Amino acid sequence: MSTTSHSLSPADKAAVAMALVLPTLVTWFYFVAMNGASPGWQQAAAGLGKTIQFAFPMLWLLCRPKRTEVRCAMEEEGRKRPGARVWGLALGAGFGLLVFALALAVYGGWLKPSGCLDEAGRRMAAKVTGFGVHGWPQFAAMGVFYALLHSLLEEYYWRWFVFGQLRRWVPPAAAVAASSLAFTSHHLLVLGFYFGRFSLITGILSLAVAIGGVFWAWLYQKSGSLYGPWLSHALVDAALFLIGYDLIRSALR
Repeated sequence: MSTTSHSLSPADKAAVAMALVLPTLVTWFYFVAMNGASPGWQQAAAGLGKTIQFAFPMLWLLCRPKRTEVRCAMEEEGRKRPGARVWGLALGAGFGLLVFALALAVYGGWLKPSGCLDEAGRRMAAKVTGFGVHGWPQFAAMGVFYALLHSLLEEYYWRWFVFGQLRRWVPPAAAVAASSLAFTSHHLLVLGFYFGRFSLITGILSLAVAIGGVFWAWLYQKSGSLYGPWLSHALVDAALFLIGYDLIRSALR
């Protein structure tokens, strides 16, 4: 697969550059700027922002129906051996289960007993109820949505599109680094909101997000499939929502 600068046109490079920063702008808009607005406005802002973000790759593709480089890149992914996809799925499941268990162990064995997440829990409860989620069934539905569907959309956006196009522009290692840093950027806004922008917990969790982004990009590169990264990402998100529920359950009906 070519990784020279001639693989992408200037317009395509501009699209990829926009894709790197768009999720951070979207997150700032609906999560930070709209904080404190009515639930309806916050939900509308989140829905609009996410729709724009996840529609962007498809709009880009539809606007370039005759670009043979794009078709060739997609066909190359389809030619990957089925064994590589199965291997990727198994490795993704293993990584996701490891992070799942580690997250629950660290939370239950250290973070929760220490009380260092109490203030973050109050902020989470205020944010969740500010979005109109007041009961555990609603929170459970949101958790299922994020773990199953939103994780797939993020993998399609970050690994298939952003990383997939970056590796046609720069060497794969640089594409992994750039896509993973951008993937971390919008999470950093959320973590900073809950734990403080310059707190140690925000720094550690941001590093963990970056490591996840690196692993999922590497796994996609090796397996040629989104199934492994998606399963892994879904398991990690499931662990985070279980922890989140424990932190805010007193605020839910």
